[in-house]
Amino acid sequence: MGGNQSWVTEFILVGFRLNTEMEVLLFWIFSLLYIFSLLANGIILGLIYLDPRLHTPMYYFLSHLAVLDISYASNNVPKMLVNLMRHKRTTSYGACVVQTFLYLGFAATECLILGAMSYDRYVAICHPLHYTVLMSWRVCVALAVTSWSLGFTLSMVHAILLLRLPFCGPQEVNHLFCEILSVLKLACADTWLNQVVILAACVFVLVWPISLILVSYMNILWAILKIQSKEGRGKAFSTCSSHLCVVGLFFGIAMLVYMVPDSNQREEQEKTLSLFHSLFNPALNPVIYSLRNTQVNSAAEGGPRHCHLHRRNPGEPHEKPQRTAAPLTAIRT
Repeated sequence: MGGNQSWVTEFILVGFRLNTEMEVLLFWIFSLLYIFSLLANGIILGLIYLDPRLHTPMYYFLSHLAVLDISYASNNVPKMLVNLMRHKRTTSYGACVVQTFLYLGFAATECLILGAMSYDRYVAICHPLHYTVLMSWRVCVALAVTSWSLGFTLSMVHAILLLRLPFCGPQEVNHLFCEILSVLKLACADTWLNQVVILAACVFVLVWPISLILVSYMNILWAILKIQSKEGRGKAFSTCSSHLCVVGLFFGIAMLVYMVPDSNQREEQEKTLSLFHSLFNPALNPVIYSLRNTQVNSAAEGGPRHCHLHRRNPGEPHEKPQRTAAPLTAIRT
C-alpha cells in the first residue's frame, strides 16, 4: 500500500433496500419479536433458577441456550432497528469488529450447546440407569464451559485474522450487521486464510455437532420403537420432533450461509436467512423447548412454594411421568 493510502474508519450497513413505509413496518415487527424473545427467555431463566424441580441437566443446558439467545439477539437487533429509522447507517471500524466477534462467538457456542443437549437426551432415553453418572453435574458444567470456551476461542481467531486485513476501498457492508463474509469482501488484501479458517470452523461447529445430533437421535429413535406403550412413543416422538425441527432450521440455515459457494444473487437471500438466527430463532427456542413443556408450565403456575415436594436426582424419573415430556427416562417405564 502507498504512503498516501487512506484507511476506512467506519462502515455503512446497507441493510434492506426498501421504501420508508416498509422500513417503518419492519421496525415495529422486529421490535415486537425482539421484546418477545427477551421476555420469553428471561421467564425461562427465572423459572429454572427459582424452581428446584427444574434443576436438572436438561434445563441447565436450556438456561445456557436462553442466555445465548438473549445475547445473540441483543448483539445484532438493536443496531438493526436503529438503522431502519435513520438514513445514516454507519458503524465504526472497532464496533464492527466487536460485533463480528460476539456474533461468531455466540453462534459457535450455541451449536456446541445444542450438541450437548442431544447427548443429554440420548443418555436419558438410551441409558436411563446410568444417567446420574454419565450426566453428573460435573459433566454438565464441563460440557457447558467447554462449549463457551471453544466457541469464543474460534471467534477470537476470526477477529484476529480480520484485524490484520487492510480496509481502504468501499465502505458499504451489504448486510444487516457486520457479518464476517460481507466484511471480508471489502478488504484490500487477499482473504484466502480467513476463508480457510471459516471453512475449518464450520466443519468443527456445524458438521461435527450435527453429526453427533443425528447419531444420537438415530439411537433415540431405535429406543423409542422398542417402547410398548403407544402413549409413551407418542410423547417421545413429539418431544424429539420439536427439538429436531429447531436444530434442523438452525444448522441448515448456517450451512447455507457459510458452506455453500457465494454468489451475488445470494446476498439478498443471506440477509433474510440471517434474520432467522437474530430474531426468529431466539423467539422460537423458549416456545418449542420450554414454554410448551408441561413441567415448565406447572412451575410457572404453582411457583416455587411447592418445590420441596419435588426434589429429585437429575436422572430420576418423575413420580407422575405422564405429566411431563422431560426428562424422557420415564417414558421407558
